[in-house]
Amino acid sequence: MKTKITILASALAALTFSSCANTSANVKNGALGGAILGGVIGHQSGNALEGAALGAAAGAATGHVVDTNR
Repeated sequence: MKTKITILASALAALTFSSCANTSANVKNGALGGAILGGVIGHQSGNALEGAALGAAAGAATGHVVDTNR
């Protein structure tokens, strides 16, 4: 149960901190998807919070690259 709360809190933090006015939907969606995927992968290795944080950063960066190369 504690791991699920950690993953959900990480996803919520990714959405909260990526919701600036000039942030595109691709960056927000990438951060959310990355946080979820990173949390799941991190949970398998015993580091759910670190995985979610790294996943959110990687997802946001990917979303930004997609957005700028349209």
